[in-house]
Amino acid sequence: MNIIRILLADDHTVVRKGLGLLLESHSGFKVIAEAADGREAVAMAEAHRPDVVVLDVAMPLLNGIEAARQISAKLPQTAIVFLSMHSDEGYVLKALKSGAKAYLLKDSAEYDLINAIKAVSEGKAFFSPAISRMLVEDYMRQMREREVEDSYELLTTREREILQLFAEGKSAKEVAALLNLSLYTVETHRSNIFQKLNLHSVAELILYAVRKGVIS
Repeated sequence: MNIIRILLADDHTVVRKGLGLLLESHSGFKVIAEAADGREAVAMAEAHRPDVVVLDVAMPLLNGIEAARQISAKLPQTAIVFLSMHSDEGYVLKALKSGAKAYLLKDSAEYDLINAIKAVSEGKAFFSPAISRMLVEDYMRQMREREVEDSYELLTTREREILQLFAEGKSAKEVAALLNLSLYTVETHRSNIFQKLNLHSVAELILYAVRKGVIS
């Protein structure tokens, strides 16, 4: 079994130690380095090239969002999991745009972190259940307030299928191979999905998919 190598970054020593013990209790995980601030997290990631980085959003010297951007740019194969006290959509979207695939609330880390690391190691997204519920409820509230129909109904069956695969972290080439379509056809479908749903990035697509219950 391949061991998932993890970098932990949090400015609270007690939190880092607690998370380290939790992760090391899983036979498939190994914490290879720790960082106490954002700059140290970037340096440690470059030095150790972990499979997964677990980042606190609020850290001294360099915040977690900016650290994630730098790590993603330098190590695109490294998956990023955010731990945060903030449950509003703005933070979630910033985290996804910075390159993260998972966003957990700190108070649920004990229950969700192991599953989140497994998910991002497979290229999938993962959110705390409370985050998923918040996104769904907020989306429904916006629909009611604006008195508009859900644009999801505008998608064809094939487009819905492709939306889910992209939201699950598949690349255009992987989607093409899975569905036995040409790369051009997949990219055309993706462009149509973005246009119909008024989306502008994969991060926004993932958030939309969570809101719709396409992924959890």
